[in-house]
Amino acid sequence: MINKFVATPDQALADVRDGATVMIGGFGTAGLPNELVEALLRQGARELTVVNNNAGNGDTGLAALLAAGRVRKIICSFPRQADSHHFDKLYRAGRIELELVPQGNLAERIRAAGAGIGAFFTPTGHGTELAKGKETRVINGRHYVLEYPLVADFALIKAERGDRWGNLSYRMTARNFGPIMAAAATTAIASVHEVVELGEMDPEAVVTPGIYIKRLVQIPRASTLAGGVKS
Repeated sequence: MINKFVATPDQALADVRDGATVMIGGFGTAGLPNELVEALLRQGARELTVVNNNAGNGDTGLAALLAAGRVRKIICSFPRQADSHHFDKLYRAGRIELELVPQGNLAERIRAAGAGIGAFFTPTGHGTELAKGKETRVINGRHYVLEYPLVADFALIKAERGDRWGNLSYRMTARNFGPIMAAAATTAIASVHEVVELGEMDPEAVVTPGIYIKRLVQIPRASTLAGGVKS
């Protein structure tokens, strides 16, 4: 019987090795799989390359992973925000490498990896420092830059509900990068709030098919936060 659920986030993250490339879902804090990131912090892997929308918020989650000196390189679109002080400090000290990628390119590079696309041309970034050293081409009179897929060893994503085969659905904007990251990684690990029986999910509502998911962890939903928003 196929059952991809494991008991704890720590079990799900036990085999992350030093030097691994890890995609972490989330747009800012929306859809960020905090419990999985905390387990990665406890697990101890170092010299990680992290792919995320930004470079961490405040002192928790991805920011805590950065503060612990566990990330060698980050690939993201928004490295500097009002509360990205850990990244800022590390970058200014030359202790972390940054690959800055426009957000549309970031999403498409991740999607291309899952779709098996070898490379693609995009106009975004042409004529800027972000295109320096990259192949360019004129297509139908327009300038394009060649970009390559982003492939990961692990993807950590957050979903709303899932079954034991790994079929997933998401809660509103918490979906963001989750589906494409799941397809782009060798080992995709998802946290879910709600576990349903096989067949209970409407096939039309399954956003990430279970074939992309390696492990699942159920995380009880936290109490309602200030402002009435649930985590």
